[in-house]
Amino acid sequence: MRTFVYVDGLNLYYGALKGTPYKWLNLKLLAEKVLGAQNKIEKIKLFTTVVKPTPSNPSVHLRQTSYLNALKHALPELEIFYGHFLEHAVWMHRAQVVKGEKFVEVIKREEKGSDVNLAVHFLNDALLDRYDCGVIISNDSDIAEAVRLVRAETNKTIGVVSPFNRTSKELAKHSHFQRTLRSTALAASQLPDNIQGTSISKPKEWY
Repeated sequence: MRTFVYVDGLNLYYGALKGTPYKWLNLKLLAEKVLGAQNKIEKIKLFTTVVKPTPSNPSVHLRQTSYLNALKHALPELEIFYGHFLEHAVWMHRAQVVKGEKFVEVIKREEKGSDVNLAVHFLNDALLDRYDCGVIISNDSDIAEAVRLVRAETNKTIGVVSPFNRTSKELAKHSHFQRTLRSTALAASQLPDNIQGTSISKPKEWY
């Protein structure tokens, strides 16, 4: 089957990669291991957001840039689409009242765009008959309506691969098959430490 894979980058990171040595991930190899030989991976669409350095993590953006550049060189099937972060001050309830104060002002960071972009591409590619099987790597139920529409209006096969140890009930309800990512598949789907023909290499913090 002609297969397109749609990757929610932040969902994948926080669900399966954070705190592991598997961040140098080859997305195509992972998809092949999870799906099997019946799926011919023709396109991988990665939806992510450029992270910003912080005082506690001043080089996080450099590691992300190295990884995205590695993917671009290693995977000709890859396309990357970017959302963005919004930061604003909000008042929130304190977990414990301090000196009679029930609220505290904090900086709230929200990622915007990736889930909407993924849903739109998943639906549009189905309607344009670009794939036989569309596979979403995410557990975000916000994209469930797009999945429902594709199943209701087309004959496409839909798969959901959850980075968490469970699959969203809404996504499962509208997809034909579900998988969860296991550490063995992640470990077996790593890019080479050094990308051939480039100066790109795996960040030392990721070993």
